[in-house]
Amino acid sequence: MTNTAELTPYERRMQRYDQRMLAIMNNPATKPFTATRARRRAAVAAHVTVTAAVLAVMFDAFGKQNPWLVLGTVIVGLPLWCIATGAINGATRGLVELRSRVLDERQLAERNAIYTRAHRISVGLLLSAVLAVIGWQWAGHTVHSGAALPMLIVALVTFWLMPLWTAGLMVQDEVDDLA
Repeated sequence: MTNTAELTPYERRMQRYDQRMLAIMNNPATKPFTATRARRRAAVAAHVTVTAAVLAVMFDAFGKQNPWLVLGTVIVGLPLWCIATGAINGATRGLVELRSRVLDERQLAERNAIYTRAHRISVGLLLSAVLAVIGWQWAGHTVHSGAALPMLIVALVTFWLMPLWTAGLMVQDEVDDLA
């Protein structure tokens, strides 16, 4: 560890940030909410559901050009989404969110495995979507150009959140939780 007197103010601030984030992600008060596999799966399911609902309502609101529906979705959906994100981050002890320098070798290897699996799942989902669109067109239907942007946004959000969801599903029970 580097002597703090040798660090620049920026480096000290970053160290404080890392320490604060590590403390938040490892808060023992949140442990009961995600102590079991079923609770972690429920947190991931809730996160996926809230994400899908917010995206669906946003697409509808933008299509209808209704700013009140957008505002309502943000006011209701964003806090729910943040709570579900926090539950998953607490369950994984920030494995996906923390910087690499804060994690030990085991955690880095675990994060690498999570990212690998999440990437494979994302590629499989994207391939399935491409094949579905091709099949849709081969069946004689047309894909409207207005559907391209929502499909790209869903693909982007899925690719962005898949590591978090995968981590929430892959995390193992702690040994002291099993007793």
